[in-house]
Amino acid sequence: MDRESAWALVEEYAQSERLIKHCTAVEAAMRAYARKVGEDEEVWGIAGMLHDFDWDACPSDEQHPQFGADILRERGYPDVIVRAVLSHGNHTGVPRESIMEKALFAMDELSGFVTAVTLVRPSKSLSDTDPRAVRKKMKDKAFARNVNRDDLSQGAQDLGVDLDELIEFVVESLKPVAGQLGLALSD
Repeated sequence: MDRESAWALVEEYAQSERLIKHCTAVEAAMRAYARKVGEDEEVWGIAGMLHDFDWDACPSDEQHPQFGADILRERGYPDVIVRAVLSHGNHTGVPRESIMEKALFAMDELSGFVTAVTLVRPSKSLSDTDPRAVRKKMKDKAFARNVNRDDLSQGAQDLGVDLDELIEFVVESLKPVAGQLGLALSD
């Protein structure tokens, strides 16, 4: 299991630029969080990258992420990755037990939301995105309406951190990949 072969899997299944950017963002956030808590950055990054790789092939709760988990098993990915993928959504019934599983749930939802908030800011720069801006958009139910606001809060709570602190962490973790996400390069 290495980043190159995992990325090849993303490219094989992900059809939309949006999904590829999302996989990139979650990978970056997961790598940063692994560094923060002293865990294996490679494993965590690959889990983040692969959590939604199957979305374009089966964008429904009934199929996703089980479809992807089956592919990962067939290709020999370790159970720790498969389980993280399966536990990243509430609908699967797979409880999040490890810190990596909890982080994946939190980084998935929050990295997507932070990216969306940044894209509507005049500068389109993460340097201008802060917890206040993110929380303001959380109150706007019409904005990124598919993102469950309770999940954003739940992710922070499950990790035992303040939501504003986690927002700031995610903003910082996305800066190195800002250009790949279509965001202005940060100062």
